[in-house]
Amino acid sequence: MKLKGQKQEGFEGREGAKGKMTLSLALVALISAFGSSFQYGYNVSVINSPAPYMQDFYNRTDLDRTGAPMDSSFQTLLWSLTVSMFPLGGLFGSLMVWPLVNNCGRKGTLLINNLFSIAAAILMGTSELAKTFEVIILSRVIMGIFAGLASNVVPMFLGEMSPRNLRGAVGVVPQLFITVGILVAQILGLSSILGNAKGWPVLLGLTGIPSLIQLLTLPFFPESPRYLLIQKGNEEQARRALQRLRGWEDVDDELEEMYQEDRSEKEEGQFSVLSLCTFRGLRWQLISIIVMMMGQQLSGVNGPLVSPLSFLFQIFIVESLGRRMLLLAGFVLCSASCAVLTLALNLQSTVSWMSYLSIACVIVYIIGHAMAPNKCLAGPIPAVMITEMFLQSSRPVAFMVGGSVHWLSNFTVGLVFLYMEAGLGPYSFLIFCAICVATMLYIFLIVPETKNKTFMEINRIMAKRNKVEIQESKE
Repeated sequence: MKLKGQKQEGFEGREGAKGKMTLSLALVALISAFGSSFQYGYNVSVINSPAPYMQDFYNRTDLDRTGAPMDSSFQTLLWSLTVSMFPLGGLFGSLMVWPLVNNCGRKGTLLINNLFSIAAAILMGTSELAKTFEVIILSRVIMGIFAGLASNVVPMFLGEMSPRNLRGAVGVVPQLFITVGILVAQILGLSSILGNAKGWPVLLGLTGIPSLIQLLTLPFFPESPRYLLIQKGNEEQARRALQRLRGWEDVDDELEEMYQEDRSEKEEGQFSVLSLCTFRGLRWQLISIIVMMMGQQLSGVNGPLVSPLSFLFQIFIVESLGRRMLLLAGFVLCSASCAVLTLALNLQSTVSWMSYLSIACVIVYIIGHAMAPNKCLAGPIPAVMITEMFLQSSRPVAFMVGGSVHWLSNFTVGLVFLYMEAGLGPYSFLIFCAICVATMLYIFLIVPETKNKTFMEINRIMAKRNKVEIQESKE
């Protein structure tokens, strides 16, 4: 298919292929990240501060029902369920990504996802009045589903809407809002604010406000142009969306790139999990996202050891240093700090200054995670690279696979770390060191730099790695 008035020069070499940060693109990034990613971070941290008051509510409710105090083991089970249902729901949400984004679109999926958050917020906010703790556990599953969808759909949505020279910077914005959500939950959870016996239902219920704002504002912004053109076949809507996002009328270059992408995928059709796992042309892309997601999550202890400032820093350097360099530097710092930390912890009782070295290692470890893999939650760089390494027909299922690996690995670390620490002591950090080294070597040997490249250019690089030819018809 040929665009009306399409010029014959190569679109990839023209200056117009690079875009700028327009008001529309900035607003859609902020609204998507605030309405979805912010709540992801908020709900990771929100139950930490009011935990004693919530557990007391569990006790009082059960006492009113049965007339006897709750058994301590049963209370521990209930609280464990309250905490663990969130990542379990995240896994369910990741499994819903592929069918929803293909049938409802990227923006449509985010709008539907808001209903999960609002419903959960109402249930959690009214749980004390209703005198039921079961709805809190149910709501944590629902919020996990919300987070599983948000952590995959927002990076996909923003990656498809951004010009190639801004994909990395825009891709960091969701992670920035996740850390802001963690910070806000910790502040509001102070006992002098809402982290007390009277305020905790309000603290839990506030999560619905960002979703309500997104539900009311996101419909005024365009859908992903790539979804509109390649999957819906509507060139006119895709053109209008691109013109609004780019701030200029001539968007033929990007439209032609989308058509090239569409032509190269015609024979393959839409991918399922099985076809993605068996298709030779995407073999190394699939292995890469699994390795990066597992390395991201299995390289240390789950916890919000991040600062919003680190992600503001990433926004400015991700397009200058590139994705690959950030990933390598982050894993190098993490592996080195884990190795030295093991030594420092073993010598802490005999060498006085080793305690200071331990603190320094922890700080370096945090910096390393903030730079690239960011093991807390879904780090920005791997998510950006999923968007860039897969084309339109395979991108949704790739996010579904990557998200599922992320949540399963997250759950695994939370489940086994305490046993590792009890059995191995400080030597448990050597396991994290080995995982960081293995992931770093894989990235160094296999993963290409994707900075400032079109999706088709990246696809050609990976096609050589997979030893396949790309079918591209020329007009």
